[in-house]
Amino acid sequence: MNLDVLMSNYSDDPRIFTIAEGILLPDPQHIHLSGLHGSASQFIFSAVFNNSISSQVNHLVILRDAEEAAYFQNTVENITRALDIFYFPSSFKNRKNFHQLNSSHVMLRTEALTRFSGGGNKKVIVTYPEAIFEKVVLSKTLSQNIISFKQGDTINVDELLSRFVGHGFSRTDFVYEPGQFAVRGGILDIYSYGNEKPYRIELFGNEIDSIRLFDPETQLSERKLLQVNIIPNVETQFASGEKVSLLNFLPDNTIVWNEDWEFIKQIIEQEEEDLKSAIKEQVSGNKNPVSGKSRQEDDEELNDIKEISEKDFVGASILEKQLEQRHIVEFGNKTYFPRGTDISFSIQQQPAFNRQFKLLIDNLKSFESRKYNIFIFAENPKQLERLHSIFKDQNTEINFVPIPVSIHEGFIDNDLKIICYTDHEIFQRYHKYRVKQAFNKNKALTLKMLRELQPGDYVTHIDHGVGVFSGLEKINSNGVLQEAVRIVYRDKDLLYVNISSLHKISKYSGKEGTVPKMNKLGSDVWNKLKDKTKKQVKDIATDLIKLYAHRKSHKGFAHSPDNYMQTELESSFLYEDTPDQSKAVADVKADMEKESPMDRLICGDVGFGKTEVAVRAAFKTNLDGKQAAVLVPTTILAYQHYKTFSERLSDFPVTVDYINRFKTAKEKKETLQKLQEGKIDIIIGTHSLLSKDVKFKDLGLMVIDEEQKFGVAAKEKLKQLRATVDSLTLTATPIPRTLQFSLMGARDLSIINTPPPNRQPIQTEVHVFNQDFIRDAIYYEVERGGQVFFIHNRVHGLQEMKALIQELCPDLSIAHAHGQLEGSQLEQTILDFIDHKYDVLVCTNIVESGVDIPNVNTIIVNNAQHFGLSDLHQLRGRVGRSNKKAFCYLLAPPMSTLTADSRKRLTTLEQYSDLGSGFQIAMRDLDIRGAGNMLGGEQSGFIAEIGFEMYQKILDEAIRELKRKDFKELFKEEIQKQDDYVSDCTIDTDLEILIPDEYVESITERLSLYSRLDNCETEDDLKNLHKEIIDRFGPAPPEVEDLFTTVRCRKIAVELGFEKMILKNDTVKCFFVANPDSPFFSSKIFEQILNFIQTKTNKAKLKQVGRNGILIIRDINNMSELYDFLKKMAANLLESHKTKEVANK
Repeated sequence: MNLDVLMSNYSDDPRIFTIAEGILLPDPQHIHLSGLHGSASQFIFSAVFNNSISSQVNHLVILRDAEEAAYFQNTVENITRALDIFYFPSSFKNRKNFHQLNSSHVMLRTEALTRFSGGGNKKVIVTYPEAIFEKVVLSKTLSQNIISFKQGDTINVDELLSRFVGHGFSRTDFVYEPGQFAVRGGILDIYSYGNEKPYRIELFGNEIDSIRLFDPETQLSERKLLQVNIIPNVETQFASGEKVSLLNFLPDNTIVWNEDWEFIKQIIEQEEEDLKSAIKEQVSGNKNPVSGKSRQEDDEELNDIKEISEKDFVGASILEKQLEQRHIVEFGNKTYFPRGTDISFSIQQQPAFNRQFKLLIDNLKSFESRKYNIFIFAENPKQLERLHSIFKDQNTEINFVPIPVSIHEGFIDNDLKIICYTDHEIFQRYHKYRVKQAFNKNKALTLKMLRELQPGDYVTHIDHGVGVFSGLEKINSNGVLQEAVRIVYRDKDLLYVNISSLHKISKYSGKEGTVPKMNKLGSDVWNKLKDKTKKQVKDIATDLIKLYAHRKSHKGFAHSPDNYMQTELESSFLYEDTPDQSKAVADVKADMEKESPMDRLICGDVGFGKTEVAVRAAFKTNLDGKQAAVLVPTTILAYQHYKTFSERLSDFPVTVDYINRFKTAKEKKETLQKLQEGKIDIIIGTHSLLSKDVKFKDLGLMVIDEEQKFGVAAKEKLKQLRATVDSLTLTATPIPRTLQFSLMGARDLSIINTPPPNRQPIQTEVHVFNQDFIRDAIYYEVERGGQVFFIHNRVHGLQEMKALIQELCPDLSIAHAHGQLEGSQLEQTILDFIDHKYDVLVCTNIVESGVDIPNVNTIIVNNAQHFGLSDLHQLRGRVGRSNKKAFCYLLAPPMSTLTADSRKRLTTLEQYSDLGSGFQIAMRDLDIRGAGNMLGGEQSGFIAEIGFEMYQKILDEAIRELKRKDFKELFKEEIQKQDDYVSDCTIDTDLEILIPDEYVESITERLSLYSRLDNCETEDDLKNLHKEIIDRFGPAPPEVEDLFTTVRCRKIAVELGFEKMILKNDTVKCFFVANPDSPFFSSKIFEQILNFIQTKTNKAKLKQVGRNGILIIRDINNMSELYDFLKKMAANLLESHKTKEVANK
């Protein structure tokens, strides 16, 4: 609404009418718009686009580079809300590499061309030089090659599939990226090049029953469609003769808008040079110069162009001639084409306020007094509220119109007296543009591949130890086919695991590259190892639980609720709080307001805002007149935290100070004196803060950063403190999910998993070591005022490396650092680097552990192939901490010479430029290290021997036993809720229960479904999986339905106390708890089962075999009957439980 008011100012401007009328004249007009700054050009363009006079034309906008084009397209789309505004990128992944296509880009190009070839007006293409350099397919050819489907159509499937293949589509098991199709029974999945998600077509015989859009990652349907068009790959499918330049493709009524044609022309000429050298390479060496792969290897890629020829591209001079035949609107400072109409505007860029709100308020006030209308744009309405509250806190009333839409750059329009400011420029945040992405196979598969078992993988069975998985096998049991997982143990022993016991095996994951010891079936080595691990885990857990009990019984200080100063501090935070962060802050405050001392652990990746949580907690304790201490592992971190805390709290009446080695004895003494007198509110220091001579006046909160890096003595000291003082621990080592649950009893945890929304994605590129390239990268960063990390992980060659870089960049100051330097020398170097005395720091990977320098926005990693994924991720997390675009260059030998593993690692990193996203994967080896640290070093050995997942299972078991036996009183309530006597029940049957081959062909997919089914915890999980299977594979056959029933039976059997059930020859044998002295036999459950057998059924009887009881049930022919019987039995238990409760009342 507000936006419409603003736009009406532009649409009524007579200059807009001049432009609109000019572009309708028969002869080509050249119009030049001068004086446009910020996003004003997008507003002027939108006003012309929406003007009724010019509704019969199309537009092509050519900007200087891909980023400008994306921002322009986003802004215009946001302010016009029109659908036909297309971003038109270049098809290639990298510059200079004319072989490798980017499937997202191809999809965007195809979508735009298809829409234009369909005719009609009021469509816009926004593009840049590299993209118009490529020719596009003829409009006629494109229309002829589109395959259309409608619901209810009858199709010939075989003919259709051969048409797909003719159009360059390839057949796969599952569809993950454009250009693939899959057939499973009556379901056909196809990923067209003209849509960002694939289609699922369900057939009934030969008739199309339904068409759905589905998500390639989850493979689940999203919504129904009535008809779809399938479009082939326009970049590779057609011969050069069928291609023309984009300007020839577009209809005659297309108006060209451009900024700085001279610059655009130079870029295209540069591209022509690059193309010539690429063709030369092709003729001479047949190697792809950029990826270093031979053509053979590259050809495996679906999206590669085999032969490049000049016929597929169009030169700058030809483009310029074609342009001159059309109407041209130039904006920007320079004109290139002969001058026609000149239209001038008086518009300035939004000034920079460096986050000083006083300047912003003065600026707005001065405009307000001159009767300017003020509009403030923000993507997130919350930000507008924050601005409002900031103005209110400063006691200023500023009348601004909030517009919850994002535009790229603010501006001041002096002609119309309008101010348009953007929140990201006011708060100095990075503004992200959004471009549609086609899904990428690598993204989908990595997460799945980690979970999926491939033959040859090591697996751990909870009862038998480590073996090698060798596939699924069908076993004939009394004439009935059943499927089982085959595991090979030492000396070629075989173990077959029934598909209903898959939860007992897990993929072995130890550190990358370690090979576990295989176990021998039937030997007791594994059980001994398991017991030893369990005992160790119990010792640690016992300590934790004792501490927990001690804390629960102690009284601490209950903080008072928030007041206005706390709110003010929180609304002055630069970034938006992420949901996880808000929750962590709320949890911390709630803990502080309780009487018992807080002990909370906050885990979050590098740069996810843990420090902010600590700042808020420390300030809260200060408001209640208490002191806060922040404990950090290194001197440098102490100095950095001191800076952060001081900056955040500079406007509040709080004194922050620090102690570290750089202070003289006298300064230290003064600081400690002040601390004792209560003149310092927040003190930051290394473990020396725990020494005897540090006395607090009234300590209210202890913040511990990276606790795992402290020594044993310091930890002991902390343990004593914790029992009485609120403590908050921060760690960046991700603690694996499942481990957290088991520690839940002993420690409160907050996990911050979402990255801050406006953090920059870090542009990551893999390059071959090349001196010119390194020099360019370093100079580019230094010229924009930044600094560079150069990582070279060999102490020997570090000096030589520094000398080499000094030679490349003689005028820059370069320092080097590594872990073997003297402590003080190392710290001095890094502090000097923080103070910007050096431009480049050549160092080993010491920076990975927590040095945070916002001014470093380029990191170059030499010999990147030697690093693990998580190391690379940690290193990369060191840049991109501010709001500048950050770069990470990984230098490695040509891809073709690397091992498959290294190649996979480097490409994964290149693809995931965002923080957060795929890194849950890369954290694997970190998880393992993290778990070891968290529970003490001696645990790492066990984890290596038994594998990480199995370690978690043992940990869970151990903690459960402790809660049941040693700490019964403490966990009384919890135990009453879940009094289970058996933890698992195996079901053996002579029925055919499996997923038939013809229903799900792929073996890995079958195995994955088996294990997911087996790990379903709740009825909802089962229903969702059932729905997914029907969606992906069509109606479920009876064998699959039986599989689901089996899992349901197992759940009830565990509640009833059965350890094993055998269904054979229409009779079921249920085995009770094996230990005859178990409290189960004197429990209410057992009593009710006896009651049920005697009074409610005549099918069942009890039988004693040795010391164990068996319940025998006759006339049960299938799983459903068994399920019904067990359900009745369980319902009887509930009923009698309720009647007892009523009687007791």
